[in-house]
Amino acid sequence: MFKILNANQVKEADGFTIESEPISSFDLMERAATKAYKRIIKITSSFKKPTYAVFCGAGNNGGDGLVIARKLLADKKKVCVFTFKLGNTPSADYLSNLDLYKGDIVELSEENQVIELNQNTIIIDAIFGNGLSRPIEGYIKNVINQINAARKYCIAIDIPSGLFVEDNSTNEYTAVIKANYTLSFEFPKLSFLLPENEQYVGDWEIVPIGLSKDFIQQVECKNYLITRHDVQLIKKHRAHFSHKGSFGHALLLAGCTGKIGAAVLAAKAAMRSGLGLLTVQIPKSANDILQISIPEAMVLLDESDDFLSSTMPQYNYSAIGIGPGIGMQEETQNLLKHIIQEVKTPMVIDADALNILAQNKTWLAFLPKGSILTPHPGEFKRLAGEWSSDFERLNLQIEFANKYQIYLVLKGNFTSIATPDGRVFFNPTGNSGMATAGSGDTLTGIITGLLAQQYGAEQAAILGVYLHGLSGDMAAKKKGKESLIASDLIQYLPKAFKKLVT
Repeated sequence: MFKILNANQVKEADGFTIESEPISSFDLMERAATKAYKRIIKITSSFKKPTYAVFCGAGNNGGDGLVIARKLLADKKKVCVFTFKLGNTPSADYLSNLDLYKGDIVELSEENQVIELNQNTIIIDAIFGNGLSRPIEGYIKNVINQINAARKYCIAIDIPSGLFVEDNSTNEYTAVIKANYTLSFEFPKLSFLLPENEQYVGDWEIVPIGLSKDFIQQVECKNYLITRHDVQLIKKHRAHFSHKGSFGHALLLAGCTGKIGAAVLAAKAAMRSGLGLLTVQIPKSANDILQISIPEAMVLLDESDDFLSSTMPQYNYSAIGIGPGIGMQEETQNLLKHIIQEVKTPMVIDADALNILAQNKTWLAFLPKGSILTPHPGEFKRLAGEWSSDFERLNLQIEFANKYQIYLVLKGNFTSIATPDGRVFFNPTGNSGMATAGSGDTLTGIITGLLAQQYGAEQAAILGVYLHGLSGDMAAKKKGKESLIASDLIQYLPKAFKKLVT
């Protein structure tokens, strides 16, 4: 897992590395900025005869910018450095690198705040680093607005200037660099993972700079970015002498008239997750559709022709999934109430089942501990209430998971998984092509299937979300994001599994 540290922890990591390696702060800056410079060269390799405009504040982020400018100059690139006349004392490493830089420098100030950029300019943003905690004001605000208005390709070093590392609820966003690409040193920033900041961060990557592994291992953390290695460790080995009973028997309650497709998608995804046996409870009218669409699944017909209504039979299912396409009928609501009050088996709850809970919030207290709820933002808003910023939404998610002792999977880009003990795991796979009808139904099926195979709830959520996103990425690569449909996610799920072992 990549730990997601706050600004103070990142500063402590720098200090610990300087103390224990040992290495001077100047040399650590040189090492970090050199890594960033190499990435900049690769990212901009397709640009024709670019000029690099490097904007450097007077702190360590500005020092990084000066190292990058020096490296670019040595590489025979056209470079112009813009510095800022500030009242505060510049950092020692910034001043040292300013002395080493021998190229063109334009000092911006209250009296000289107009910037000129040529047609082929690439902007390197090294004005403010991760220590910023209040909105940018004064003439620097004007400069940043000019940079954004110029619409040049912009690469931010460590973090776009003006953006806070975690909570931007007090940020006015009136002076934040809109980067096309951000190079984040050693750790992801929490703000990168929240939708409201996408237009400022752009695409981003983590640049390892050799900070102390001992510090990273021991520092306390609640937020994590999932890696492929983490998922490979979670995925179980299938023993040679296994049989279908070895991989669980799941019950999926899904579908009503007009929404039987949701049941089909969830069932197919569940079977593709490695599940041994699957029973799908559906309305009577859907029998032929299910039997023809997915003959591998067993069908349990409800008493009703058009929706789910009857009490679940007594049977020792390994896991239960409920919600895709079930509708909001009163009889269906009563069925859900009965299930969550009587069943102790971990459940996956999605779609209309979440909407029913939103209308009957006292029922949330009866949810089996360790159950997994998978809302999209609209469904979560109905469950937990309004929020004014994505950081507040994240805190609502954490509080909700803790209050009801469940796992809350909030779907979207960088889908987040909040655990009962307050940790959050962000998923790096997936793409905007997956924002299509039925995508959530396939996730319900995958996670239900993994739960039935005796993965713990946390493991099932992490592995399921990662595989779901990975299959979407592989499908989008072949079919394009615009043409992606939920069935494609099921088609590419076997390839996603295979990719975890290659």
